Amino acid sequence: MKILHIFDHSLPLHSGYTFRSMAILRAQRARGWQTVQLSSPRHGASAKSDELRHDVDGFTFWRTPTPSGPLMLTPGWPLAEMLATTRRLHALALQEQPDVLHAHSPTLNAHPAMRVGRRLGIPVVYEVRGYWEDAAVDHGTTRENGLRYRLTRWLETLALRRADHVTTICQGLRNEMIATRGIEPSRVTMIPNAVDVDRFTPITAPDPRLQAKWGLAGHWVLGFCGSFYGYEGLDCAIRALPQVLARIPQAKLLLVGGGPEDAALKSLAAELGLADKVVFTGRVPNDVIDTYYSLINLLVLPRKRMRLTELVTPLKPLEAMAQGLPVLASDVGGHRELIEHGATGLLYAADDAQALAEGVFAVYDKPALVEQIKRQGREFVTRERTWSRSVGLYESVYASAMAQQLR
Repeated sequence: MKILHIFDHSLPLHSGYTFRSMAILRAQRARGWQTVQLSSPRHGASAKSDELRHDVDGFTFWRTPTPSGPLMLTPGWPLAEMLATTRRLHALALQEQPDVLHAHSPTLNAHPAMRVGRRLGIPVVYEVRGYWEDAAVDHGTTRENGLRYRLTRWLETLALRRADHVTTICQGLRNEMIATRGIEPSRVTMIPNAVDVDRFTPITAPDPRLQAKWGLAGHWVLGFCGSFYGYEGLDCAIRALPQVLARIPQAKLLLVGGGPEDAALKSLAAELGLADKVVFTGRVPNDVIDTYYSLINLLVLPRKRMRLTELVTPLKPLEAMAQGLPVLASDVGGHRELIEHGATGLLYAADDAQALAEGVFAVYDKPALVEQIKRQGREFVTRERTWSRSVGLYESVYASAMAQQLR
């Protein structure tokens, strides 16, 4: 079987999106399937023909030139991007002759895939990892229920209805599609986020070199690893830190990563007199992220309560559980879907710095509970959330899409 994947962006850019993409590709190849990879103009590829491919980690990622012209300077720029993706995908599909076109969020990839699929008689699977309109609200480029929001939502729903089969990463998104967009349940399959349990193994000791580098030896470390977006709620973790330090003076907050909120978070730490208590490492290569996890005593995931976080599950809690690292997370829907309070992690009331601090104390004061959580978290991901298990679900999805195309 040959699958042509259409991604928003891909390696060497680092994000939860690209990490999921690479995990899917590796697991599909391990099953003996052939994969072809195309990235959309949103990756930022050059229009030069000799830069329209990139080989990384044994995979060739074909690029789509960034469109130019007056349309890109107007609200119609999504149309320009979709037309560019359609042209690039059509040429690549003719060259590769795939059995399935697998378009991944956002909807800007789904519509070109369906246009090319109908033209060439290739079934289309659309994978939703989150709704573009909700991400735009967090990024401040639109407002909920505004004109652009409603137009984007309409495009998303249209893609869901026209695809031969739909997959999504979590039950929250699946339920929303069925309940509010009228998508038939039999056409939506959940392919959940997972983890490589052979790579992310239980932590035995912190990495001494990194401990020394970041001044963490002898400290009790709260940590976060990921992108610094507003919805991650990292400001809440910083605001909770003075209360934590009053009880645990040797505590430090380790923030591994970077993103749009980087400067604001550093400013907040300085404003609260915490510049020496909050450690910013900047972005680190994904292939060493497990060594940074080893520095952390408690992973904190303080996502804010909003539509995006209620519906979408993150990847990081699973990596932490696989390593036997306790997780304290806000009680938004995406976290509740992954974490059973008191069993595989702890939950606290979202957007409440006092509740976050009390959650930290619950972990610090109850070592027996922590050991139980570590064990049960590792058991959960090993039993239910491996990439081999998740990717195996695509076999029936692709079969359903091909059968739908023949009707």
